[in-house]
Amino acid sequence: MEKYLYGAAVQGIQQFIFRTNELKDIVGASELVEQICTTAFNEFAVNGESVVRAAGNIKFIFNNKSDCEKAVREFPKKVMTMAPGITISQAVVLLGEDFGKAIDNVEDLLKEQRNKPARSVTYGLMGVKRANNTGLPVTKIAIEPYKENGETKSKEVFQDEASEQISRFVRTKKLCEKSFGEEWLSHKEVAYDISDLTDKNDWIAVIHADGNGLGKVVQKVGKDKDDFREFSEKLDKATKEAANKAYEAVKDKFKLKVVIPIRPVVLSGDDMTVIIRGDLALDYATEFIRAFEIKTQEKLNPILRKWHVFAEDKDYLTACAGIAYIKSSYPFYYGYQLAEELCGEAKKDTKAIHGKESDYLPPSCLMFHKVQDSFIFDYEDIVERELKATDDLSFKAGPYYIREQAQKYEVSLAQQLTKQLDTENGEGLRSGIRDWISLRLENKNKAEQRKTRMLQIFTDEKLQNTVKKLTAESDNRCLAYDVLALYTIMNQKTKDDNLV
Repeated sequence: MEKYLYGAAVQGIQQFIFRTNELKDIVGASELVEQICTTAFNEFAVNGESVVRAAGNIKFIFNNKSDCEKAVREFPKKVMTMAPGITISQAVVLLGEDFGKAIDNVEDLLKEQRNKPARSVTYGLMGVKRANNTGLPVTKIAIEPYKENGETKSKEVFQDEASEQISRFVRTKKLCEKSFGEEWLSHKEVAYDISDLTDKNDWIAVIHADGNGLGKVVQKVGKDKDDFREFSEKLDKATKEAANKAYEAVKDKFKLKVVIPIRPVVLSGDDMTVIIRGDLALDYATEFIRAFEIKTQEKLNPILRKWHVFAEDKDYLTACAGIAYIKSSYPFYYGYQLAEELCGEAKKDTKAIHGKESDYLPPSCLMFHKVQDSFIFDYEDIVERELKATDDLSFKAGPYYIREQAQKYEVSLAQQLTKQLDTENGEGLRSGIRDWISLRLENKNKAEQRKTRMLQIFTDEKLQNTVKKLTAESDNRCLAYDVLALYTIMNQKTKDDNLV
């Protein structure tokens, strides 16, 4: 009997998640997307075998044509009805003896499908009920059974009417527990409002992290159905455990109390996205990447070695991250868009170390940027407008590498220099560096004179070394801008202590 390999990919996830600036609705959407690959597909996952069903991707082997046709015909409509704005790309190939070739064919067809616009279900009639926050047609969804006066109840309500209750009491809490590694959280610990993510100032951050080398893994491991399934399941677990470790690290370091100022948005496959209090972001992202390397080594070591995925038989995965520092009033969608661009810039840089087509595993690194402007620009435009001097110098110092890497800055150096700006003579040092940056953007000679003057004023050897490191120009890059931005986020005080 002929079998069919069915593939589906969720599109428009981030646009759907960040369609609203309401924190509770954003996280509810994230859990809804996860349900698409699991519970939403369950009614179609019959008479066959699941290969992958996570992170917006489905691979399922159907034992007969009719069941496969039903999934192709009905699954997209179900998804677009339960989550207006999300679309599904689908592809089907006849499964022969070569599973790897079938996977490659499905992936090629999915890429073609993504370029074909799907018919939208978001255009409702004038009389259709719409959600207040997004303007989209609302749909009915069932609330999970709940207890009331000792009696188990369940009801079906409109999504916009239920979003507050569902997001707060079901999806939000569930996602936080998964991300923090806590079996049970009280509602007092979960950040439901944007004010829960701020402290002494209004700086928050959107972090987006993504694994490296997954394409090469799929090319090799994807040839074997069982290994591919095992890899996908264990990668998902490794990512979740890495998020748990990152949370534990910042919880201990920053002594977090009561409300946890971290809101997970996506945590699936090799992807991680969170909205977080600004001063926690760099530590959280760094610890997540370190833990990701450790956890993938623990869980994926045998598979990666078996298939010789990377040169030198590297038995773990690395990751890159982008951190967009924004004010709490700034639209989340643009914050995420910038974080994703920064992650892409980090990936581009790390792949170039050994060459894009190399089998070497790219090292882990991250990039960050503090948004200074209320206007929305691509990161390339931001670099041109804010970070380029009149000569070839750029204050785009990143990416910052997790481990030592020749001719590259490390995260630890940026953190160390940020702390050195918060010393007894820190105010004068910060003022001098700001002046130097302004001068260096326009006139190199005047900037050198300002630097010489700083070295004369600060006679302490440690302060002089700090000045030299901040103003050093390596490969036409300089750290000063990024370090000052970090200092502001970590230490700026714009709120009264009694109001925090």
